[in-house]
Amino acid sequence: MSNQGKVDCGRRRLVVATAAVGGAGAVAALVPFVSSLLPSERAKAAGAPVEVDISKLEPGQMMTVEWRGKPVWIINRTKDMLDTLPKLADAVADPKSEKNQQPAYAQNDTRSIKAEIMVVVGICTHLGCSPSQKFKKGAEEGMPGEWLGGFLCPCHGSTFDFAGRVYKSKPAPTNLEVPPHYYMADTRILIGEDKKGA
Repeated sequence: MSNQGKVDCGRRRLVVATAAVGGAGAVAALVPFVSSLLPSERAKAAGAPVEVDISKLEPGQMMTVEWRGKPVWIINRTKDMLDTLPKLADAVADPKSEKNQQPAYAQNDTRSIKAEIMVVVGICTHLGCSPSQKFKKGAEEGMPGEWLGGFLCPCHGSTFDFAGRVYKSKPAPTNLEVPPHYYMADTRILIGEDKKGA
């Protein structure tokens, strides 16, 4: 066999190394392109839906997530919290949630899809302050003796019940907003989007 028929080992190594470097370069160029297809933090803040796991949210607890740069409260309401709602029908300004502050599927007595889980934007509808939770009944948290629990906006004194309904004669003109949302599973909520086909 002649020398021309023999494969040059040095040349083979050079071809393999060049192919490897070229392949790595192609992958490196592809990664930013693929990641550009995913929603950026800016896009999420602008309104991309937010998926929330509520599996560890105990009864009586509240968690806060961010959607469109706003705090969204998710509360696992206890039976006692839910029992306060019918008692306040005469005390709140919009007991039947007739003003457009929630999707149609949350225009009910609890302003929610599942009675025990409340999902509301935690921003007062008066001037955009964030209310504080005042979950304990009576004067224990500096509220009036007849207080049944809910939220107090410290800026101008608007108060809201456990469905986010504003009390009468308060500066806030409407109930707290219920954002579009749906259950992806029993313990997973997608905030910012209605269920397709619903």
